[in-house]
Amino acid sequence: MELQGIIKKVGEVQTFPSGFQKREMVIVTEEQYPQPISIEFLKDKGDLLNQLNEGDKVKVSINIGGREWTSPQGDVKYFNSITGWKIEKVDSMTGHEPTQATPSSSTAAPAQGSNVFEEDEDDLPF
Repeated sequence: MELQGIIKKVGEVQTFPSGFQKREMVIVTEEQYPQPISIEFLKDKGDLLNQLNEGDKVKVSINIGGREWTSPQGDVKYFNSITGWKIEKVDSMTGHEPTQATPSSSTAAPAQGSNVFEEDEDDLPF
């Protein structure tokens, strides 16, 4: 799955006594009703956030996980987690990272003063 939005917050690396590390990021979706979504990046995937800043528009590839927990009183609760594994900056104009086109000799610009809509008589395919 993928989520797209604007980075609201990039958290610091959290290290637990077991050595496990995670880092959280919050993005705000760009919908009619924007949603702040918290995404976890586990272990070395937290390094993916190093080059990002608040306000960057990104597309995040995620996995959604769920788990069940039973309290000591016997109440059953369900929790979801959103884990990111890939992230890329998005250009707000095209929806993707900007790329630069290379000119091709077959797509040369028309000569100045010529009408691009004029048809040559011998250009007919039949």
